[in-house]
Amino acid sequence: MFSRMRYIDLHVHSRSSDGSDTPAALAALAAESGLAAVALTDHDTVGGVPEFLEAARAFPQLEAIAGVEISTAFSSRELHIVGLFVDHANPQLGEFLGEMRRNREIRNEAIRIKLNSLGYPLTWDHPALAAAGDTASVGRPHFARALMENYGFPTMQSVFDKLLKRGCPAYVQRTLPDPVRAFEAIHAAGGVTVWAHPVYRERNERAWARRVMKRFAPLGLDAVEGYYSLFGPHETELVTELAAAYRLALSGGSDYHGLNSPNLRIGVGAGGLRVPESLLAPLKERLPKRH
Repeated sequence: MFSRMRYIDLHVHSRSSDGSDTPAALAALAAESGLAAVALTDHDTVGGVPEFLEAARAFPQLEAIAGVEISTAFSSRELHIVGLFVDHANPQLGEFLGEMRRNREIRNEAIRIKLNSLGYPLTWDHPALAAAGDTASVGRPHFARALMENYGFPTMQSVFDKLLKRGCPAYVQRTLPDPVRAFEAIHAAGGVTVWAHPVYRERNERAWARRVMKRFAPLGLDAVEGYYSLFGPHETELVTELAAAYRLALSGGSDYHGLNSPNLRIGVGAGGLRVPESLLAPLKERLPKRH
């Protein structure tokens, strides 16, 4: 009997970090989009995971995966490590993410002070900056939203281009951990580690990707994101080839942020993304060795 191929999205964000949708709304949206599986991977927090998993119970056709995205540093560049299938209540993961959020808070206050000195004063009680209880992870997109609302910037990207991106007047470098610390925290929580969006279309990244995979595959990296919203066939082919060489599994996702990434849709990115459901089994094969 003919069976329709189904797709997955293992990289999405809610308002618990820098997305605009609630975790519950993401579960409903993924089900409505016909996805077989979706992973909530907020930055430095698993605070939205309980709501996400509870909402997903209404959609038995959808596999809801608890995840997280952690920013790390290697060789003066950021490596974003996604954890999939994590136990969101694991104390070691919780302690590590708490440290990450404290570092974010220090950076955020430094950004706010810079903005004040540049003539864009903001206070922490601004609706765009007020954290949703203890679950939210505030970042630069929250500042961009506040600046749009208070100072007439037309888009979030225009705020980044003038003030917030690297090299701009209000940019502040974060204190980031080594990738191995992220691997250890994710593995302690029973999860699989994924190097997210490993290459960029505007650069020849083969040497960089090979260097990172060669170094970190023996140190706890389980998989790499071979399917991503900004990838074309060349990038997917490149990552797939290197992943095979270093015996890494493949993952993929849209990096959906709701209204904060208006050109991307869950499951399909800018329209051409298709992450096959067949990637789930090899990812799950990495799990037993972590228990």
